[in-house]
Amino acid sequence: VQLQAFGGGLVQPGGSLRLSCLTSGFTLQYYGIGWFRQAPGKEREGVSCISSTDGNTYYADSVKGRFTISSDNAKNTVYLQMNTLKPEDTAVYYCAVDFSGSVQARYGNNWCGRAPIGRIDYWGQGTLVTVSS
Repeated sequence: VQLQAFGGGLVQPGGSLRLSCLTSGFTLQYYGIGWFRQAPGKEREGVSCISSTDGNTYYADSVKGRFTISSDNAKNTVYLQMNTLKPEDTAVYYCAVDFSGSVQARYGNNWCGRAPIGRIDYWGQGTLVTVSS
């Protein structure tokens, strides 16, 4: 199981970025996958995730209406489109998969927002997003 996140960079406030998470070693459509972020001095938090059971999506309140998660199963890739970026979105962004299925089973569709970070199986390396003028 491997995940590779990329697409981060420096963007001005109000700008947009699209992050990509290339996955391998598993069939993407059958697993819950999500995006997380960790800002300097803060704990890692769930940003958005997709449920493997019904395809429902979850967004943290801080990004609702600005971020969109999507997946392309043929390309084994998950995306995070980030619009209207704010300085407080500055963080290292990670993608992760609930490979065992136990996290979704316990925490439901908003598993990435509720589950302890340590319960999540596999992580990609982070990609840094800096929002600054």
